[in-house]
Amino acid sequence: MTADAEIVAGLRDAGLVGEGDVVLEPLTGGVSCDVWKVETPTGPIVVKRPLEQLRVAAEWHAPVERGQSEVRWLRRARGVDARIAPEVLAELPVGHAFAMRFVPGCPVWKDELIAGRVDVDFAGAVGRSIAAVHAATANSAADRDAFPTDAMFRALRVDPFLLFVAQKDAELAPAIYALADDLTSRKVALVHGDVSPKNILVSAEGPVFLDAECAVYGDPAFDLAFCTTHLLLKAVWLDDERLGQSAAALVEAYRAGIDWEEPAGLLLRAGKLTAALLLARVEGKSPAPYLTDPDHRRIVRDQARALLRAPTPLDALVSHWQRTLP
Repeated sequence: MTADAEIVAGLRDAGLVGEGDVVLEPLTGGVSCDVWKVETPTGPIVVKRPLEQLRVAAEWHAPVERGQSEVRWLRRARGVDARIAPEVLAELPVGHAFAMRFVPGCPVWKDELIAGRVDVDFAGAVGRSIAAVHAATANSAADRDAFPTDAMFRALRVDPFLLFVAQKDAELAPAIYALADDLTSRKVALVHGDVSPKNILVSAEGPVFLDAECAVYGDPAFDLAFCTTHLLLKAVWLDDERLGQSAAALVEAYRAGIDWEEPAGLLLRAGKLTAALLLARVEGKSPAPYLTDPDHRRIVRDQARALLRAPTPLDALVSHWQRTLP
């Protein structure tokens, strides 16, 4: 039986499709999973199966068990607010695949931003939703025990985004290694691990988060930094001040939801992480594919390196971010 046939058999065993022909319609855009849309008698669903070798130029392997982590994050997030994550319908007995409900009529936030439809208030809603999950899971032994995924987070985030850069940059290596050690040692709240505009749908009720396969019980500052990084990169690429304003709104809304620690400490950690992630998107294993202009890469690289030398709280970093060359 082929892998696709096993997927169909799993859907039948779960009662999601009948005995007739089942079409797996590939969806594009991801580097870490096979993703299909499937029409069923009760409406469309999405099936995901994680890849062991990610679709990037560099050699990048990751445990396929991360599919289970994503399922657990989606279910836990829906327990905080059912509007912010799609419903998981079944886990399938092949390659850690799973099926979830398709969310219709909701554009991807990344596509909206690229098209120039920048809603600063929506960015604030993203910040509030991320903070809500962190607040609900902070200092929770049950949530920590449910996500023993440190090795997976290291393979998908720490190694390619931090250590890969440190190994190539002798000057900044000590700061980046220290940052990586701090990140992996903190066990504070449930982290999504891939809060990016490409993984967020724009619904009438607010953001819907997808692709939580990097989920780990760790430092919530990572989620805030990861999403802010994407907005700052796009502010340079598109030279749109509204994207910087969106980053500021995201940070402000998130800060208002911090109730598990002093905000100042978290914002400083997030500032350090954002600097490192910005550098990783021009020097790491997964460079931002749209930053092809050498001037854009220089803008990001120069600011990121300066920020790693002189760490800055995230709110200040965002307010001083430059979109163009001086």
